[in-house]
Amino acid sequence: MTIAERYTRFAEREVRGVSPAYERLARWVSGDDELLALLGALPPAAQQPNLLFAVVRLHNGPVEDPAAFGAYAVGNWPAIEAEIRHRVTQTNEAGRCAVLLPVLAALPQPLALLEVGAAAGLCLFPDRYAYRYGGGSTAARPSWSGRHLLGAGEPVLDCIASNLAPPARRPEVVWRAGLDLNPLDVTDPADVAWLDALIWPEHEHRRARLRAAAAVVAADPPLLVRGDLVDDLPALAAQAPADATLVVFHTSVLYLVPQPRRAAFVEVVRGLPGHWVANEAPTVLPYEGLPRPPIDAHLNVLALDGRPLAWTRGHGQEISWFG
Repeated sequence: MTIAERYTRFAEREVRGVSPAYERLARWVSGDDELLALLGALPPAAQQPNLLFAVVRLHNGPVEDPAAFGAYAVGNWPAIEAEIRHRVTQTNEAGRCAVLLPVLAALPQPLALLEVGAAAGLCLFPDRYAYRYGGGSTAARPSWSGRHLLGAGEPVLDCIASNLAPPARRPEVVWRAGLDLNPLDVTDPADVAWLDALIWPEHEHRRARLRAAAAVVAADPPLLVRGDLVDDLPALAAQAPADATLVVFHTSVLYLVPQPRRAAFVEVVRGLPGHWVANEAPTVLPYEGLPRPPIDAHLNVLALDGRPLAWTRGHGQEISWFG
């Protein structure tokens, strides 16, 4: 896939109908030869739309008007390139806990959670957030109807659940740890600014959610370890209490990992005690016999111990169960 095709795909499958500003920018970049040439000098993992757009936002560059964005990016490329090479996308979206919850709540309690690619650890607190599930259905996928509120306080994570009754309880978590090449600290304004920059321009509700989740995490910081998902995972997993169910999980992380390293991670995580919860694109961890996706958009596959269970949206806003 060329860089231009990558940006076109991002416009059509990830942000269409979700972020008009980023759809405009992605289409503009896909046809801008000068910007495509600059991106072409970067490593493939650094060429992705989310990273470029977030870095421009971090520098307070324009993201509403494509022509102004293009002029700014080209005119300030040395600074933007340096930032891109220094950063990785670390979209630490607490809303993803809403699609993880049905699996986590059904496992033997209590849980010891270990997130790979944890960033600031916002997804390590599924027991502390409130959830508001709405019923969704299609002719092919009947579902419960109504709304279901679970828990209290902030943030409240909204999620449409199709073909799935929402969980009746939140999990009991007695240990939580995260592994990341570059852990972030919610008490560091610079780290929070980067998390904010990664949120798409129109998504003020996600910015409010980031602030509320960051307050939860800051009040009881998890163990965050700087390390590699293959080399350092077993040692961190060994610190989990023996009387809790170990759950290693990750969401929208492995696409950043080269395929050989990804395969090594799968081998390591399968050798650990407890359970493995993955929430990744179907091209990242391919599964045989997946049903047709319910919508024509970028979706992840939620899987438990290698068994696919549901389609999910990237920010946790929807889950369509088929397992």
